[in-house]
Amino acid sequence: MNTNNTKVTNLTDAVKSYVKDGCHLSIGGFTINRNPMAAVYEIIRQKIKNIHLYAHSNGQGVDELIGSKSLTCLEIAYGGSGKFASTCIRFRKAVQDKAIKIEDYSNFQMALRFLAGSMGVPFLPTRSSFGTDIIKKWGFPPEFRKNNAKLPNKKLIELDNPFGNWCDTRKVVLVPAINPDVTIIHVQKADYRGNCRIHGLSFADVEQAKSARHLIITCEELINDDALKNDPDRNQIPFIHADAVVHVPHGAYPTACYGYYDYDPVFLKEYAKIAKNDDKYHLYIQSQILGTLSHEDLMDKVGRDRLKMIAADKKRGYAKGLDRR
Repeated sequence: MNTNNTKVTNLTDAVKSYVKDGCHLSIGGFTINRNPMAAVYEIIRQKIKNIHLYAHSNGQGVDELIGSKSLTCLEIAYGGSGKFASTCIRFRKAVQDKAIKIEDYSNFQMALRFLAGSMGVPFLPTRSSFGTDIIKKWGFPPEFRKNNAKLPNKKLIELDNPFGNWCDTRKVVLVPAINPDVTIIHVQKADYRGNCRIHGLSFADVEQAKSARHLIITCEELINDDALKNDPDRNQIPFIHADAVVHVPHGAYPTACYGYYDYDPVFLKEYAKIAKNDDKYHLYIQSQILGTLSHEDLMDKVGRDRLKMIAADKKRGYAKGLDRR
């Protein structure tokens, strides 16, 4: 392997270098699929606070960052963990208690916002959200926006079609671009320079990666760059966007990583019970996250039998015969 210009590092240093108190952070994944959980846990271990978080439709990563009091603001379309929590539990509690500021958009709008950021344009138009309270209800007050140079001065703008009535679209909604300080994604394969290959659905990860000023990649496999030169059309993220590459097997656990392992229903079911109780959740943070030194240490605590239980069938990409109840 040619290791000139390598971006490979360890997770502790990657997080310490790019994720700072008060930063604007984006995390990839969708509900309980391919959340960059190893990085999330490292952020919690390093006790980084006052994060302004962007996510498309995330679950476990968002919930644990909120539960650990790492966030002050969140912009998101949906926060849920499937059957285990149709709305993430610590997320719901924080919103109800007004412990965080939150701004909500539709799924399509969040995808467009990251796309705009990746394109280098300030906004993109859509018809999404007409007739809904997404347009009417804003989470961030005007004075908060005014005092934060990283935020647009409006949530969105309704605009008459500037090209006239030659089509049936009379009005559009303009949604502002997102350009996070740093995005963190977990992928199946990456090389030492940061070329990435995602198997299965990519969600909004590609746009999130390209919209950020810095990109941290955690991966299941760190492979020779020559291997990714085969079928290069399957590489969604080129090395030019990457700042740090970290090899972290099971880096999405307890969420799923298609082709490698399924989500852990035992963990997620137990987490949902714990998350409903403040005292139990505090103990969970102390023992499960702060009480472990690394993601590998956490995996040892989970146990190899559990990891074997969720191992993916290579033909299907998910665990066969897994009891998901």
